[in-house]
Amino acid sequence: MCYGYDGDEALRRSLETQTPGTGGLSRRTLLRGAATGAAGLALTGTAAGAATAAPHGHPWHHGRRRVPPGRISLQLWTVREGLGEPWGPGVYDETLTAIARMGYPRVEQALGYFGRTARELRAFYDDIGVRASSSHDGISESRAAAHEKFQNAVTLGQRYVVVPFLSSESRADWEQWADQMNAEARIARTYGLAYGYHNHAHEFTTDLGGVTPWDVLTSRLDPRYVHLEIDLYWVVTGGVNLGLSNDAAQRFALRTIRRSPLRVRQYHVKDRHTTGPEETSHADLGTGFIDFERFFRAHQVEEYIVENDTPDVTYLQTAEVGYRYLRKIRF
Repeated sequence: MCYGYDGDEALRRSLETQTPGTGGLSRRTLLRGAATGAAGLALTGTAAGAATAAPHGHPWHHGRRRVPPGRISLQLWTVREGLGEPWGPGVYDETLTAIARMGYPRVEQALGYFGRTARELRAFYDDIGVRASSSHDGISESRAAAHEKFQNAVTLGQRYVVVPFLSSESRADWEQWADQMNAEARIARTYGLAYGYHNHAHEFTTDLGGVTPWDVLTSRLDPRYVHLEIDLYWVVTGGVNLGLSNDAAQRFALRTIRRSPLRVRQYHVKDRHTTGPEETSHADLGTGFIDFERFFRAHQVEEYIVENDTPDVTYLQTAEVGYRYLRKIRF
């Protein structure tokens, strides 16, 4: 699951403030948090071995292009157990310092500032050599809250602000959210920020009376102001949940990217095991079936964000494997 620190609360408030007849809390269907990964700050020797293996049987020299090192990022949801309470016993500073030492130049902010102001957090990131280039933030409950959110993003040095999660079985809800995102995105533009939406799987499978949430969003969001942060695991999972084979699900995902009227500017690079429910199908990069070379050849983006909702061994090992994978892949 890819939540921003205020995503659930903003979703609740957004629904509560709807006008009569547009749906309500009783009609939404929220995805719940994924199972947590194993804790521990020490990297094991298997991290390097897993990271250097060629993915999916493809040689690393398959192509000539590579992911630009400066565009690699880590979604902090991956390492939430290392950030501190209430998510886990870890210490924020130690975990972020370890991420910086792996070589990550960027992180995607999530789950709050852990006792710091935006200015204080920026100073810490500058000190360890990491940039918070993006964040997951829910739709704000007021215009003033939106301005505060965007000002904090500017203070942190971000380029992107992304809505991480919305879910409802009411078409009216999705239409209202699209309108709200369009309004916020216009404000974000005045701050020099790019405003995006991050998908899960249910946008492709929920029936809203002959259309899906994806249909509503991509027809109603303003492509001049709103872009997409495509989560490759979730869009492939959407295809799997529609009954497609693994390969057909990947073709479904590629069509989704190619046919989108909104620009795809960011990827969540997440792998998927071939079997098991969503709660256990997340995989460290290069150990599942998703052919990332195929996606990267078809469409390159501005930011490649490593994530695994349920790290395979430890959260830092998952981060290490992901970074090494993106540094080595050729397409």
